[in-house]
Amino acid sequence: MLSAAAGRGLGRLAHALSRRGFNHTGRVPSTGRPRSRARTGGGTDVLQAESVAAFRGERLVLRDIDFALPAGGALLLVGPNGSGKSTLLRLLAGLLRPAAGRLLWDGEDALADPAAHGARLVYVGHQDAVKPGLTAAENLRFAAAAGGGDAGAALAALGLAELADLPARMLSAGQKRRLALARLAVSRAKLWLLDEPTLGLDTASVARFGTLLAAHRAGGGLVVAATHLPLPLDGAAELRLA
Repeated sequence: MLSAAAGRGLGRLAHALSRRGFNHTGRVPSTGRPRSRARTGGGTDVLQAESVAAFRGERLVLRDIDFALPAGGALLLVGPNGSGKSTLLRLLAGLLRPAAGRLLWDGEDALADPAAHGARLVYVGHQDAVKPGLTAAENLRFAAAAGGGDAGAALAALGLAELADLPARMLSAGQKRRLALARLAVSRAKLWLLDEPTLGLDTASVARFGTLLAAHRAGGGLVVAATHLPLPLDGAAELRLA
């Protein structure tokens, strides 16, 4: 039998959980909002989200998120500012735990081994994360050493070969963005997570990036990208967040 003090403690816990949107089953209760679902292509699913929910601070920003991606699949996250696109990318990167639901990789809990999950993905966020005191080539060599890729080839793929020895502080905003995206080309990670990847890019740079995306997918890689702009991802599924 519970003591009076224990009973009061459980009551306070239940009240706190209910305020955050959970019921006694541990699930986020329905609000009548449609589930967010997406599925792309055929084949065996590699990455799956099942009824995923997530908080940003005290606010529930994601609920009932379902999608499945096979090898070579691509998913576009679309929706207004504040709809949870970046939050979902952080969750997929393992930087945030889901409040409910499951994230699976090859049918197993993707987040059970954080180190293994981190090794299979590369995440390019809003910030370019370029060190201004280093040259373009020096910035990329750190990523190349970790990923095992060729820094020179990656710079060439993004049209930066002639700027390799230029300090990053002298690069334009678009050039810095291309340098950030060049990290993808030196990575062997199967999952690419991209937050507004083409922001600041001109038409020619978007085309180069499209070639990089197509090669990655042709090799069985997966792409999940949050965007307000059209991306060169043929046949991509779309997950609309409200």
